[in-house]
This record gives sequence, structure tokens and C-alpha cells, in this order.
Amino acid sequence: MDQPTVGILHPGSMGAAVAACAATNAVTVLWCETGRSTASAERAAQFGLTPVATLAELLDRSDIVISLCPPAAAEDLARDVAEHRFVGVYVEANAINPERAQRIAALLEPGATVVDGGVVGSPPVGGKTPTLYLSGATDATMRIETLFAGTAIRTAVLGTEVGKASALKLSYASFQKTSRVLVALAVGMAREHGVDQELIEVASRRTDSYLSEPQYIAKTAARAWRWGPELEEAADALAAAGLPPEMLRAAAATLARWNDAKDDSSLTLTDALDRLAQP
Repeated sequence: MDQPTVGILHPGSMGAAVAACAATNAVTVLWCETGRSTASAERAAQFGLTPVATLAELLDRSDIVISLCPPAAAEDLARDVAEHRFVGVYVEANAINPERAQRIAALLEPGATVVDGGVVGSPPVGGKTPTLYLSGATDATMRIETLFAGTAIRTAVLGTEVGKASALKLSYASFQKTSRVLVALAVGMAREHGVDQELIEVASRRTDSYLSEPQYIAKTAARAWRWGPELEEAADALAAAGLPPEMLRAAAATLARWNDAKDDSSLTLTDALDRLAQP
């Protein structure tokens, strides 16, 4: 099969690293620089992505487009793509609930072939090897498997039904991200009473507990602006399945207290807990 041209929407921390892996088996990987931040441009340059001036140019040149953006923007972005009548493979890899993934597929098809995707794990840098779960038409998922063959991104196909990959992504996120929020609340309460070190000592006896990793609280705070909307998506999926969504909505509301710490790598555990205690 000929090497494809790939477009990435957009080169955030995950998107840029995923695009760099795709470049291994692609002719080139394009990104649209219009309206993007300086940080996005720096990431794109770091990973060797090729800039284009407009979304129309990216879509005209791309055989495969990968959408990795904040969940709230996923449908608007897909609508923009649909208006340009894209006819390639569109990988909807955002952390959205299955119903939204299906709506996006209906929006883009029959012109484009939509593959539902969900990335589980950290961005593929520094030895990290996340898994991109896929569901959709067999020929299209095979093309995405080929695109990432031999790279730091592993792929796994869950079937032909759009929505399955999104469901798995959100099922995992609902546990993993809410667990990190619970750690922050537990350590915050213990600190208020001067027993936080004792709590951490107790937790350290159980190496399988997130509570034994309090240093991750600062990372949770820096990622809260992304994680909160993911948990809202997961809550919607729970509600659609007839399951109670209140726990995930509460976790999302807790994460919102850290929204102003967006991607702050200098944040300390103390800083994060102080911000969490401020309504």
C-alpha cells in the first residue's frame, strides 16, 4: 500500500507525539497553523510536522486525518471538516462518549470513512507506549494499524461498530482520573489535620494504590483542564447506560478548581493542594 499523507488536528501534547509516530509510515504529516498558539507551532516543529496555511489545504492533501482535540471541540471540528467534503479516513480519537462518536460518523459519512479511536496511556515520548484502540470499517482500521506499525503506538481493533473505542477510553478514564482526584482529596484532608505524611506512609505499604503516589497530584492539577471535560463525557456515557453519573460529575467539578493551572509543569504538591482548598 502506498504511504499516505496524514493531517493532524491539532498538535497538542498528545496530538503532536501521535503525529510524529504516524510520520514513520507516511509521506508527510500536515498541520494547520492558522489560529494556533505559539506553543502548538513549537511542538509541531519539534516533531517535524509540515505546516499548511488553511484547513482546506490540509484536507485536500490528506488521505488520513486524525482528530485529537479537547472533547468540547470535537463536533465543531468534525463539522468544519464535513463542510470541506473530506473523502479520506477520519480518525475520531477524542475522549468523547460513544453517542457523540456516532453523531460525528453520521456527519462525515458517506464522503469520509470514520474510524472511532481512543488513546489509552501517556503521549508516545520518552519510552511511553500508549495503545490506540480502534473500531470501524475493517479496511479503514487496517490502514490505521499499518500507519502505526513499528512505532511507539500500539493498536488494537475492537470491532466494526463506531463507539466501541470511545466507550473503552471513557470506561478507563472514569476509573483512572477519578482515582487521582480521590487521592488529592484524601491527601488534602489529611494535610488539614497534620497527618498527611502518616497517610502517605500507610499508603506506601500498598504499592498497587494510587494513594502511594501523592507526587502525581501536581500532574493531575496541570492536566485538570483536559481531564474535567473527559469525565463529563464519561458521566454522559454512564447516564446513557442507565448508570449513576453523579460521582464523575463531582470529580469533574473538583478538577475545575485547577483550571488555571493549565499545563503548569512547575506546580508543586503544596501548590496543588493550596489551590484545591480555594473555592
